[in-house]
Order: sequence, then structure tokens, then C-alpha cells
Amino acid sequence: MEPGYFTETDSAEVVIARNADAKSQRLQQVMAVLTRHIHAAVKEIEPTTEEWMTALQFLTATGQMCSDWRQEYILFSDIMGVSMLVDAINNRKPSGASESTVLGPFHLADAPELPMGANICLDAKGEPMLVRGRILDTAGKPIAHAKIDVWQANDEGFYDVQQKGIQPDFNLRGVFRTGADGRYWFKGVKPKFYPIPDDGPVGKLLAALGRHPFRPAHLHYILEAQGFDTLVTHIFDPDDPYIHSDAVFGVKHSLLAKFDLITDPARIKAEGMDGPFHLVEHDFVLAAKA
Repeated sequence: MEPGYFTETDSAEVVIARNADAKSQRLQQVMAVLTRHIHAAVKEIEPTTEEWMTALQFLTATGQMCSDWRQEYILFSDIMGVSMLVDAINNRKPSGASESTVLGPFHLADAPELPMGANICLDAKGEPMLVRGRILDTAGKPIAHAKIDVWQANDEGFYDVQQKGIQPDFNLRGVFRTGADGRYWFKGVKPKFYPIPDDGPVGKLLAALGRHPFRPAHLHYILEAQGFDTLVTHIFDPDDPYIHSDAVFGVKHSLLAKFDLITDPARIKAEGMDGPFHLVEHDFVLAAKA
């Protein structure tokens, strides 16, 4: 066979050879890997022409669904577990450090900084919750002046940005900074599970696969401290009905945090709460910068 001519057997290598003059060595490497895997998958699946056109139409519809506020390709990456895999590769932690998970689409960079212990729930709606813990290094020492950026969905599974005019701006968001003891605490409301957007091609794919679109209840954190790697993570309610089937594979065992319902009047009074509340206790361990 003369070099450069396409055959079923040599298809991937012929295409890879054609890319020999790529302007970026990294691009050439990436395209070679993708080409080998895509060609191998097509050879294993042996799709009909109609099936291949269905795949192309799905990709086309996914792109058409994208806008300034909706990124359907990120959803596709999420439900395939690729977003979490990329996150894991880029956030390998030393032993004992808290694990990361995906950022999610609803973070706001300008959330207000609040005094430690403040209530981030601005509309008094939902079941009260007290969250507390420590920010530590891998030696177990407290980290002072750590910045804790937290946000969550409400008791109906909506973020404030999804309900403009219904929820107050910056509802269930806040930034806190630790003192010398590394401790943090704040008040909120018990969050609820919610679906990722499922009205587009990715939602249709989930339905065809017999999968639901729900994420289990969680709290978001971004933790920053001088000399330490930034940590983007969640903590999850282990009793949530979707805890074992998160649509985007974000749950990790180390990020489970019990939401204990406290009804004892003495404990309610001791914690400065007005009635029964959910207590969530979770420490975070930051890895030192390399």
C-alpha cells in the first residue's frame, strides 16, 4: 500500500500522518490520541449510516442549544463523567487533603463578605441549618485567614440567580474568613436535590439511557488561603434519595456530611437557634502549594 491512502485497517494512522505539520505539538498529540480512539470505537460499534447521522444530529442540536447562559456541551461532558475526570486529573491531592468536585454553573464572584456566624438565608424560607467545622492543613493545624466562599440552593432546589424577583439577590451566599483557630460557622437552610437542565438533547439522552437528571442536595465551597492550593468542592447529604446516582458523578465518599436534625431544647438554646435545626459539621484539609 502506498503511504497516505485510506483503508479500513489503517484509517487512524493515515489520518494521524496527515497532521504531521500541525503548528502545535500538543495539538498534534491530542488529535492523534482522539483519532485512534474514535476510529477504534467506530470499528467496534460498526454504526450504520443512519446511526452515524443520528450521532451527528445530536451534536448539532447540542451546539444549537448553547447560549450565553446555557452550555449544553458542558452538560454533555458532565453526564458522561468527563467533567469529573478532568477535575480529578487536575486536582490530585496529597494524602489527607480534602477532595475537590466540579464548580457548577451558579457561582457568583461578588458575593458579600459576612461576619462569621451570619445567616446566609435572606428570606427566612426553609428548614434552618447550622454549618460548622475547621479549615486545617495536612498536619492537622488550623489555617488562619482562610477565605470560605459558600453558596447553596434553597429548600425547593433553586439558586437565587434562577429566581430573580422571587429570591433576594445573594440569597444563600456568603464569604467568611477564619480566625486563628481555623474554625468557621454559618447559618443557612437545608438544601434540596434539583435537576440539571433536561429540556435539551442531553436531557433526551439521559431519558433514553434510563437515567434521571437529579443532583443530590449539597453545599458549595471555594476555600482559599495563602500558601495553599485553592479547593473547589461540595459537601453532600448522605440521606438524599439521589446520593448514589448523582447525574454528574460529583459525589465522593469523603464529601458526605450528616445533616443531623436537632430537636432537644437545651441544644437549640446552646447553639443560639430559635427552634429545631439541622446541624452539619465538616472539616476541610487544604494541601500546601508545591
